[in-house]
Amino acid sequence: MPEPGSKKYDTRRARLRKDAERAGTPDQHAGEEANETLQEEEAWRSRGPRTERGRGPKGERPENLD
Repeated sequence: MPEPGSKKYDTRRARLRKDAERAGTPDQHAGEEANETLQEEEAWRSRGPRTERGRGPKGERPENLD
């Protein structure tokens, strides 16, 4: 699944933005509309950190709070 920041995600976002512009959406709002569309689709959302290190310092992780 592509994630935000990946090449595949950016390519899809550019296509959606261009489609929105062609449909008459103002240039300033086309990017926002493309982002919203991609975030609504579950396959294009971020899955979160993939490693222990990506979750942050051990003492600050939610499950370690007493």
